Order: sequence, then structure tokens, then C-alpha cells
Amino acid sequence: MGASDVSAASDEQLLLRYRHRAERRAFDQLVHRYERELYSYLRRYLGSAEAAEDVFQQSFLQVHLKCAQFDERRKFRPWLYTIATHQAIDHQRRNKRHRMVSLDRTGRAPAEDNESGLVDLLTAGEPDPVERSIANERRRRVRRNVDQLPDPLRAVVVLVYFQNLKYREAAEILDIPVGTVKSRMHAAILTLGQAWTESAEIDAKLPR
Repeated sequence: MGASDVSAASDEQLLLRYRHRAERRAFDQLVHRYERELYSYLRRYLGSAEAAEDVFQQSFLQVHLKCAQFDERRKFRPWLYTIATHQAIDHQRRNKRHRMVSLDRTGRAPAEDNESGLVDLLTAGEPDPVERSIANERRRRVRRNVDQLPDPLRAVVVLVYFQNLKYREAAEILDIPVGTVKSRMHAAILTLGQAWTESAEIDAKLPR
């Protein structure tokens, strides 16, 4: 199989070629396709570059070990995210710590079900240095609140908001109903919204 054949194949085709023919190029192509995306997801989920690198390697080791279990009727991407999420959770349990998830991101969040309001909590456009300083402090407060979200809520925020996955894809990865994904996202946004309101009340008391 040439390089052009590898690059043109779908994720599912590559995994099946690796499973049935042990074609190393097929596996390497999958790693190449997802190395930035999956690492970015794990970096945000775990809050640690070192942990993200370790879990990334473990995730693809699991892809290798479990490729025979892959259901050909499924899509590879949510299957990979399921593996990576489980590996991340296992890593957190082993280390017994939860680090802050970085919310630095450009672009908009998905507008599904009008929940793009999460972006508004993290956006600041004040040109004045004083206002910008206040806005930066406000974002830090929101980040702390995101880090303090229960794991089920934080996982949904990272998958849907940062990775731009559909609710049904997040549901498949987390093995929960779509309705549960929506309710957890809603609960997360309410919590962050409350933090935003509290920050605004604090800011109003600050000297100008």
C-alpha cells in the first residue's frame, strides 16, 4: 500500500487494514491524523502536557490491543475518544489529582441548542488597560470554576465545547444518553453563569 493509498483511506479503512493485514503504515497514518487533535483534547482534559503525552501513547496502545474489538459499523473517531477518555480517567484515578483545564481557545463554541453562551463567559474585548485587567481576572475566576466542576460536567464541556463534537458523539464516548449530555452541559453553563454573575458583582465594588 503506497503513501497515496494511505492518505486517501478513511479512518475505518485504515484500522481494518491494520487489523487484517498488520500494515504499519495504516496505523502510523491514524496516529498522524489524530496526534494534534487528540493531544489537545487530553491536554485540556488533564491540564498537564506531560500527562497528555503519556495518555496519548497509552490510548494508541489500546487501539493496537483492541483493534480486533472494533465494530465495523461504528466510526473510528468516537471509538478513539472513548478509549482516550477512559485512559484519562484511569490516569486521574492513579494520580489522585485534578489539574486546571486551560480554556484558552480561539474561535466559537458550537451553537447547538443555543449553548454558545459559554463563549461569552470567556470573552473580553475591553481596550482600556484597567478594563482589560479586570476582564483577565474575571476569566481566571471562571477557569477556576470550570476546574472545580464535577468530572461528569467537565468531561462534557471539554468534548462538546473544545473538541466540537456533537452531543450524540459525546454520548457515545461517555456511554450515556444524549439527553444526559445536554443536561450536564446545561448544568455546567448554569454554574459558570453564576460564577460570571458573582464576578460582575465583585467587579462593581472595585475602585475605578
